[in-house]
Amino acid sequence: MLQIFLGSSAFPARALGTSLRGCFLLTLLGSPLRAQIQIRLGDSTRANYSELHEALREGTAEADSVAKILGEKSARVLWKRVHSAFKGASDWDHGLIALTRIAELADPGSVDSAVKLRKRIEAETLRLPPTRDPADLLPALHAIELERARATRGDAGILRDLLTRIPSGDYDLSDAWVLGRLGGGAADTIAARFLAESDPGLKIRYLTLLSFSTDTSLIPLLSRIYLAPDSFGLPLRIGVRASDGLLWIGTRRSLQALLEARSAARRRGTYADPRLGHADLDFLGSDSSAVISRTGRWLEEWVARLH
Repeated sequence: MLQIFLGSSAFPARALGTSLRGCFLLTLLGSPLRAQIQIRLGDSTRANYSELHEALREGTAEADSVAKILGEKSARVLWKRVHSAFKGASDWDHGLIALTRIAELADPGSVDSAVKLRKRIEAETLRLPPTRDPADLLPALHAIELERARATRGDAGILRDLLTRIPSGDYDLSDAWVLGRLGGGAADTIAARFLAESDPGLKIRYLTLLSFSTDTSLIPLLSRIYLAPDSFGLPLRIGVRASDGLLWIGTRRSLQALLEARSAARRRGTYADPRLGHADLDFLGSDSSAVISRTGRWLEEWVARLH
């Protein structure tokens, strides 16, 4: 479905614009996002997920509106939503979701529109409602171009290109979003690079990219990272990215794995240092609370509901 991420060591600042998580990617999912969007709704085999609407629940007016955008198959209709949001005539977040849905459709006719918009942003001629930063639209527009490029270059070609740019940090949210959608063993390739890498900064980049994938083969690795990030040479706080990855996969098995890894981490004392907490919650409590914000239910509830 739809995605985003942010984090100082994952993406260069110039590529991020504003983002959704802050605090050393503290929460990788904290406040409303302003760029590429990660959202899932109405998939009976996976948990709901939203970084724009806290506790998005089925049956609410907001969920119905989002579901309509996610199910729209006409790029023309979606572009109308986008331009309406640009004028301040409709919900800004819905405009962002519409842009990401356009990217999903890989509509040939949308590439020219995306390129024209990008050029207007670069020329500083695009006018938006007050407080809205045109640069925040760049990742979604780039994603539209990249998704269409998959039709001509293939998943293998897109992956090869990205792999050459990861060490230098020459990639952005749209690259990560598209990477999460690639087949052909893309997740296995990034996982292998993560395991073979000795530089902590690059390991974090690879782990962050893995958190965009819904490939269920990553469940065992992400579970081990969450249990003991230090055993992989990573700062403890980075365990949140493994949690994000399991939650984004969103299947019953991945959520059960997250529950079990959380319990094991508590027994091991992995996150016992109070400095890892946030506000009045310890690290594990904060991570648990984030699940409610992003999915609308506790992990245990999702495990019981999914098949």
